[in-house]
Amino acid sequence: MTVFYYAFKRSIANKTNLFFLFLFPVILIFFPSAEYWPHLPYGYQYFGLFLMFISLKLTGLILEDRMRGVVKRLAVAPISHLRYLTQNLIAYFIILVIQCGILIGGGVLIGLELYQPFWLFILFVCFSLSAIGFSLMWISFFRSREMSMIIFVSVISLIAVLGGVMIPIELMPDVLQKVAIVFPTYWLAAGLDWVVFGDQGVKDFLAINGMLILFTILFLIIGSARKLR
Repeated sequence: MTVFYYAFKRSIANKTNLFFLFLFPVILIFFPSAEYWPHLPYGYQYFGLFLMFISLKLTGLILEDRMRGVVKRLAVAPISHLRYLTQNLIAYFIILVIQCGILIGGGVLIGLELYQPFWLFILFVCFSLSAIGFSLMWISFFRSREMSMIIFVSVISLIAVLGGVMIPIELMPDVLQKVAIVFPTYWLAAGLDWVVFGDQGVKDFLAINGMLILFTILFLIIGSARKLR
């Protein structure tokens, strides 16, 4: 059994995981729309937050392995830590891509106004990468899965607000608008605006997703560098 297959099977091993991973995105499709803001239905506006929480839930399995000494045992196993980590993350990423497909495909099927569904899917996929990277970095600082989740809830709520996902970025003071660019959620919100209005050109959209990928690389470097600590 490959590490990838094991990680994928382990992630969907119980009914609770199956609900959050595959049924909850279906529920998000039927969330209502606002009259003025956000421009997309609530389920799509806040889907990025859902991706971050699911990413932490998935990468928390790596934290469990570290607590059980699996990471240390890899030093004498016929598999490198890089292979172990890469195949786990790929499995988690595929799960998130499936969720993105369910949300976008379901919205298209029932006739929701998603403006540019293909580009919205691409945006969510790129943000999924960033969410996985952030979660890997996050768990590298903790020894307890429960403690990491408790603090994570507060941190994600904060960066969601500062990033412009929960409230329009234009309503914030200028100084907070400048600080917001250091959060992936800011670029997610910018991407959502592009999908709705789409008058800045594809190059701007590619730049937004490029920033999300840069965040991913940074988070993965930090998270993987702390693997044995």
